[in-house]
Amino acid sequence: QVQLVESGGGLVQPGGSLRLSCAASRSIFSITAMGWYRQLPGKQRELVAVISSGGRRNYADSVKGRFTISTDNAKNTVYLQMNSLKPEDTAVYYCNAAVLQSNYWGQGTQVTVSS
Repeated sequence: QVQLVESGGGLVQPGGSLRLSCAASRSIFSITAMGWYRQLPGKQRELVAVISSGGRRNYADSVKGRFTISTDNAKNTVYLQMNSLKPEDTAVYYCNAAVLQSNYWGQGTQVTVSS
């Protein structure tokens, strides 16, 4: 079992930045991969960024060059640094932890990009 607690969402103007945090209840060394997903009402949840336990990162094409996923192993935390935000980045962002055959999700944090 892994509990995930997200923070850092909010309202930001286009072109601005936000950093999301996701604190895990256990060492992230034991987690296969951690990632960030986002979801709009009525739409499927989509992958934003993922980082494996070996440090390999993958990003959705729509966020490459603007978003960066990273971890702080001492704090069991994964971050999503979001720069040059666009209105189309508006969504609920969810943290995910993949452990063997199981997936765990945080409660979600709202990100709104609007002037």
